[in-house]
Amino acid sequence: MDINLARSLITALLFIIFIGIVLWAWSKGKRKDFEEAARLPLDDDLPEERTDRKGRGE
Repeated sequence: MDINLARSLITALLFIIFIGIVLWAWSKGKRKDFEEAARLPLDDDLPEERTDRKGRGE
């Protein structure tokens, strides 16, 4: 096996992995999870109040 064949096989393998990740990310089962994650920065939850100097809330 020469280096060009090895490079071609690695390129083909990485392309197949890439397509797999794209299909996983765009699957309908993941849509709800991704929409939930997209809304996280917009949540209006206030951070817990700190009661001591170290911020442990004890």
